[in-house]
Amino acid sequence: MKLTMDGEIQAGAGGGWRKAISPGRDRLQSRLLVWPVGMLLLAVMALELWSQPWGEMLLRWPAAAASFSAGFALLVWRIRAATWPAAALGGVVCMNLLLAQPTEWLDTALPSLLVLFTLTFAATRFGRRRKEAMGAGEPRQGRRASQIVANLGIAGLCASGISGAWLAACIAALAETTADTVSSEMGQALGGTTRMITTGRRVPAGTDGGVSLIGTALGAAAAAAVAAVAVLCGAISLHAALIAFGASLAGLIFDSVLGATVERSGWIGNDWVNFASTVLAAVLAYTLAR
Repeated sequence: MKLTMDGEIQAGAGGGWRKAISPGRDRLQSRLLVWPVGMLLLAVMALELWSQPWGEMLLRWPAAAASFSAGFALLVWRIRAATWPAAALGGVVCMNLLLAQPTEWLDTALPSLLVLFTLTFAATRFGRRRKEAMGAGEPRQGRRASQIVANLGIAGLCASGISGAWLAACIAALAETTADTVSSEMGQALGGTTRMITTGRRVPAGTDGGVSLIGTALGAAAAAAVAAVAVLCGAISLHAALIAFGASLAGLIFDSVLGATVERSGWIGNDWVNFASTVLAAVLAYTLAR
């Protein structure tokens, strides 16, 4: 590995750690994120289960939600989209989304989550050899638990809200995650001119804080798809979807700014950057949708 003049650690010919933050500090920060947020997601799931109507509904909706969430988690693990702890946490998020509306799954954020999974899975594997040669490919075993929490944790928590504003916030967080992943993965795979968002200086594809026209456009299209499916399924109104879409783009820009500043300086790792970006998207959407 080598340290560039602007402070970013890059991989050598054989690959390796490419971030300015040290591996040990990055792991510590990831643990400080995954445990509290993971426990909150479990607590929300428990409260939602407790609040479900007893009797016949106990045998129907919660059981169906649990079965689908477990099956979804198993699929994610089997196709190596995530490690087994990450897949299990993804199942908890899925459960929270379903339990938020105990009558009809189309009225939940689940369709948007499925669009997110499909688009990000495809984008991650598109041009994989090129990204691995750059040292930027995703690990073969899939995403880690901290990545699931960083990208989906806020959506899973917002889903428990009882108002339409909370659902808009949930959709905004999902759309921001989709936009961020698709723009990053497709931008690296397709190449093109990449510029630092804070300075406009040309940088190699995959650089923290670097943005490309094609990557940003595809990311925005992916976010629009996540918001659009929520409208088509009747979960939120067109007005709320437009708010969620706009908030997701704000979160995407914020993600790049954080990457160009605090992440490149080695202060925080990518998990916290992603988490903060989904928080911003959700807060903006909730505030505007109220």
